[in-house]
Amino acid sequence: MEFQIEEPQGKLGILLPGLGAVATTMISGVFAVKKGIGLPIGSYTQMGSIRLGKRTENRIPKIKDFVPLADINDIVFGGWDIFEDNAYEAACNAGVIDRQLLDKLKPELSAIVPMKAVFDRKFVHNLNGTNVKSAPTKMDLAEALIEDIEQFKRKNNCSRLVMVWCASTEVYMQEKEVHQSLAALEEGLRNNHPDIAPSMIYAYAAVKSGIPYANGAPNLSCDYPALVELAKQTRTPIGGKDFKTGQTLLKTVIAPGLKARNLGVDGWFSTNILGNRDGEVLDDPESFKTKEVSKLGSLSNIFEPELNPDLYSSIYHKIRINYYPPRGDNKESWDNIDIFGWLGYRMQIKINFLCRDSILAAPIVLDLALLLDLAKRAGMYGIQEWLSFFFKSPQSAPGLAPIHDLFRQLMKLENTLRHLQGENLITHLGLDYYEEE
Repeated sequence: MEFQIEEPQGKLGILLPGLGAVATTMISGVFAVKKGIGLPIGSYTQMGSIRLGKRTENRIPKIKDFVPLADINDIVFGGWDIFEDNAYEAACNAGVIDRQLLDKLKPELSAIVPMKAVFDRKFVHNLNGTNVKSAPTKMDLAEALIEDIEQFKRKNNCSRLVMVWCASTEVYMQEKEVHQSLAALEEGLRNNHPDIAPSMIYAYAAVKSGIPYANGAPNLSCDYPALVELAKQTRTPIGGKDFKTGQTLLKTVIAPGLKARNLGVDGWFSTNILGNRDGEVLDDPESFKTKEVSKLGSLSNIFEPELNPDLYSSIYHKIRINYYPPRGDNKESWDNIDIFGWLGYRMQIKINFLCRDSILAAPIVLDLALLLDLAKRAGMYGIQEWLSFFFKSPQSAPGLAPIHDLFRQLMKLENTLRHLQGENLITHLGLDYYEEE
């Protein structure tokens, strides 16, 4: 069956809560690609390809030629931030993209001025800004965001919008009664419930408006029953959470390999240093707790210790993140993995990954925006588990454990795209030893 997918006609507006390092790196990259002075390296939708049919058919189109994605030349950007800096100033402050390149993009970047943000320092202790909305209730704030969205769409003549959360990690929070139903959430918004965070207000405003929403931080944001209920009601695709970039990306590559070879694991120690705004936020223990929970989940899911307790039931998994201002956005991670093999003999793996956090995150933001827009035009709504490939802590349907194995995630992503286009799913079974019908 081939889905009836609306063509991506007109402009696509990408709205970004948080015009910091990640958002401005992505925006700068898109402008550079448009001008022909950069390549969208790391972007699945722009650089990736997909196999169709049998290997002998040699059909391997680019993703962007296979499914009807919005063209990057039809994208416009907007967003909110607690600081008044335009995208050029914010990108200069972030220090990710070279100033020489930013100056070539200055007219386009300077035109992107952040709208006043919804912000509450109770949820992000180590930041404070002046470009902030004020209103009597959280519902009033949500309605103000909805008005921002409508004005942006009219002003920029957009036919469609998506929203991707690129702002800071909020303090750790577990689901409460207010998150269990849409009625409870809306009552909580009207009554300023203390357990409704700013990211939840953005998610509510987007989904209430029928705008696809992705959560790039480990906050709950849209990962709770009330928002899922709203997404189904408004037939809106949602996904999260926490962009899978540096250390966790490598974990979801290496751990499946160890499991595939039935090698045991005693311990996995991970530590990081970074000095950007994200590092400053995570220097607060309550925000770090949110990130820690997100990063811890991958190994137990991949190794499935309940299925092979001899190999994985006693893994000691420790994570540390340290704020180190001199490093800026150039995050460095170290992993020590204690493994054991034949007859229980011990071995070790050491990994030192010197990465650029926003450089790795930027293409994910673009891919999620384009694929969520595709999902909306294909009539898909609710949790988009096929986008788990892009997240550290993927949102999954109630009662189902998320998939963390990067290769299983990729297979699910690509088979979903094949399914959308009426192509046969690829199992890699082959069966060359059977005579084909």
